[in-house]
Amino acid sequence: MRLFEGTEFEIPPKCDRCGELEKDCQCPPLPNAQLPPEKQQLRIALEKRKKGKWVTVIRGLAEFNEHSTLLTQLKNHCGAGGTIKESTIEIQGDHQDRVTEKLRSLGFKLKK
Repeated sequence: MRLFEGTEFEIPPKCDRCGELEKDCQCPPLPNAQLPPEKQQLRIALEKRKKGKWVTVIRGLAEFNEHSTLLTQLKNHCGAGGTIKESTIEIQGDHQDRVTEKLRSLGFKLKK
């Protein structure tokens, strides 16, 4: 129940994407189901950054999946820091073997 529902101050809800009333909206539904790990093929690479720092990079993640939980699991498994940049996960240091082991245990397909 909305705050002013049934009163003269009620503003009907509108679609965030097209601006039409929700009941008249023709937008396709957003993909809210996550792509299972078995259907994703990830690539793991080791890259050198500024000042000689090494970073393990994981690419190929589905865009609408929750990357933060995967990042937390990988950081805890490797004992290192990391970040998410443009749908890629970066783990500080050379942790290719540990990352590969963890992702395979979670069911992901991998390419090196």
